[in-house]
Amino acid sequence: MTKEILLEINNLVTVFRSDDDVVKAVNDVSFTLNRGQTVGIVGESGSGKSVTSLSIMRLIPNPPGKITAGQIIYHSATKGPIDICKLSEAEMRSIRGNEIAMIFQEPMTSLNPVFTCGNQVMEAILLHQQVDKKQAKQQTIDLFKKVQLPRPEIIFDSYPHQLSGGQKQRVMIAMAMSCNPDVLIADEPTTALDVTVQATIIELMKELQHENNMGIIFITHDLGVIADLADKVVVMYKGKIVEQGDVQSIFTNPKHPYTKGLLACRPPLNKRLKWLPTVADFMIKNEAGDLVENEKSVYDITEKLIITKQQREADHKTLYAQAPILQIKNLSTSFPVNKGLFGKPTSFVHAVDNVSFEVYPGETLGLVGESGCGKTTLGRTILRLIEPSSGQIIYNGRDITHIGKREMRALRKDLQIIFQDPYSALNPHITIGNAILEPMQVHRILADDKARKKRVIELLERVSMSESQFNRYPHEFSGGQRQRICIARALALQPKFIICDESVSALDVSVQAQVLNLLNELKREFNFTYIFISHDLSVVKFMSDKMIVMNKGKIEEMGEADSIYAHPQSDYTRRLIDAIPKGITSTTNN
Repeated sequence: MTKEILLEINNLVTVFRSDDDVVKAVNDVSFTLNRGQTVGIVGESGSGKSVTSLSIMRLIPNPPGKITAGQIIYHSATKGPIDICKLSEAEMRSIRGNEIAMIFQEPMTSLNPVFTCGNQVMEAILLHQQVDKKQAKQQTIDLFKKVQLPRPEIIFDSYPHQLSGGQKQRVMIAMAMSCNPDVLIADEPTTALDVTVQATIIELMKELQHENNMGIIFITHDLGVIADLADKVVVMYKGKIVEQGDVQSIFTNPKHPYTKGLLACRPPLNKRLKWLPTVADFMIKNEAGDLVENEKSVYDITEKLIITKQQREADHKTLYAQAPILQIKNLSTSFPVNKGLFGKPTSFVHAVDNVSFEVYPGETLGLVGESGCGKTTLGRTILRLIEPSSGQIIYNGRDITHIGKREMRALRKDLQIIFQDPYSALNPHITIGNAILEPMQVHRILADDKARKKRVIELLERVSMSESQFNRYPHEFSGGQRQRICIARALALQPKFIICDESVSALDVSVQAQVLNLLNELKREFNFTYIFISHDLSVVKFMSDKMIVMNKGKIEEMGEADSIYAHPQSDYTRRLIDAIPKGITSTTNN
């Protein structure tokens, strides 16, 4: 690999000012990127990794943000070294998207919903290249083929909302690659995507890098992803770089406790733990306020956390000796996709197709599969949020498939759901305390609002929140905190059965570990039964007793979670397992 330097970041400082405070979002950051090299920037939300990338692109909103110190030296093939911080906006526009391109985290908000995908990529080509519209269109279709979009001519005329998450991300990659940039910045480009789509996108970026010999800055909170892609790793925490080095050294011999914590947060694939280590288990602040390694590190007690095969077999013998709490018999849910002349459906998509299984009291049943496999539709059908087309839903020995709305409403306090997106699940105009209290009022839990408020405060404290946050609104909380609020709201009705629908998929790995631990603690404390839905097989394996793998509305295979992982029976399951980022064996997993 050539050592030709493309980008030098020297002592970069980016601040955000408010009326009474100045926050250094990027604080004295320095690293280099070579041609043909991939640098992975890793850290939790708020670590400064995305602000670093936006600083390089000169996309910091001013006010309130501003680059106040340091250099960003871009070594242009045609103009030589350029300090990006000193360029005018007009000069920066000639570089941005042309020589330095960026793939943003959320393609749906990055793509304009009122223009077709093809026109948006064409616009970038017409802006930076001396070609006519016909040539630009052909280049766009060629790019869509290169990023392996199906039916590129149809995608060209499609709007963003008509594409899946993975397809939209490929459109963004095509747009970023449209001018053959020297530097490609990818900001969380695979977060919340299926592991199979994630693996494909990572492989695609490797191929494009090899073809163009470009440098890539890949930003993520997941060190497992970085291991599959990066040459060098930069670990950020609260605006500062706490550690950087080649990927092998960082993974096999991490020096900083924060890095050790990030490596330990992912559910291990080779063993089963009682709970997941978190960043907080690895580091504490000393009297000077510096981060140091926690002497009571989980390294010393990891062996005590492992659940043995004998323990698991004994637990399952007791668990499955009970009568099932839920029986699903030949359940199908279909949606009309085409209608005839008089509005009568002529064809259907079978989102759930003749599915049968049982769930036992105190069990966690995992539902895993790619987007569109039917797992979320199945979960919502069980709760009658979507009406089934045929089959039976039997809860506690009672067939609830066709009971009336009033009966179903009364039953809902026993059957709760935690949705994927905690922000859209909470009303932005209602304080979080009232959001938890409201369902208690509807179902007349406790005698009056005074007693209910006391119960809400107890629930907030149980999910590591506080009484002082009762009157705050959802936008004042982080994603992990909002998910804890949604969990508290689900607990308010003292349910027996909870469906967790992709409830950790968009969270940082460290926050994800905290939420998974919390769900398991609550299960033990209140004897809940869970259906845990996710596209991430490693998370489902950690959480579940049994696991169902779904594909195109059908059950691909079903059985004990560890057995399915160790001995998958179908090619589809093997593909899901192969797509999980394996990382490099580190000291945290020994």
